[in-house]
Amino acid sequence: YLNLNLNPRFKTNPPEKIRIFNPYEKEEVKRIVKNFYKKFFNDSNKRIFIFGINPGRFGGGLTGISFTDPVALKEYCGIENNLGSKKELSSKFIYNVIMEYGGAKKFFSNFYLTALFPLPILLNDKNYNYYDNAELLKKLKPYLEDSFRQQVLFGADRNSAFSLGNRNYKFLKEINERHNYFKEIKVLHHPRYIMQYKQKQVKKYVEEYLNNFQK
Repeated sequence: YLNLNLNPRFKTNPPEKIRIFNPYEKEEVKRIVKNFYKKFFNDSNKRIFIFGINPGRFGGGLTGISFTDPVALKEYCGIENNLGSKKELSSKFIYNVIMEYGGAKKFFSNFYLTALFPLPILLNDKNYNYYDNAELLKKLKPYLEDSFRQQVLFGADRNSAFSLGNRNYKFLKEINERHNYFKEIKVLHHPRYIMQYKQKQVKKYVEEYLNNFQK
């Protein structure tokens, strides 16, 4: 765990009992991320950005790849790892969408999965969202904006982007209105919400994602 001190312009400590950790400090994660981006993003083509909230501890918080648990990383992305075999609900849904879309290679040639805040946040060792605590959000806002800007510079298609979740959209919209990064940001239901509360309607939500992506 570390106190949030990620660039010289932004220094803060999260509120008590809230922890933020950096998976990218681990050598195995560095190797995975390097292999993943070399395999799927080794070009100068623009992608449509899909913004999640912040990584979950068993998905991107473990592998360093948004919405990608160790099992999906191996089975669908073809990247071996020694991070175990624990699955994450959000990753399960996203890779359901990816396979219906035509597989990882096709999907990642058109889309970039990321998170508005790029590091996992925990409260009592359970996943926590950057907007769940007013004090935390106030401290993170400068970094949210900086993270947003830096990621857009990776090579975003500026015509449109997607937000996963309405509350996440609220902050994406605020930033976007100030800086005009995207012409529009569309909202999709968050994978965690779908898998936790709408399990019987997963197929419907997969189709919703695909229909929006195809547009």
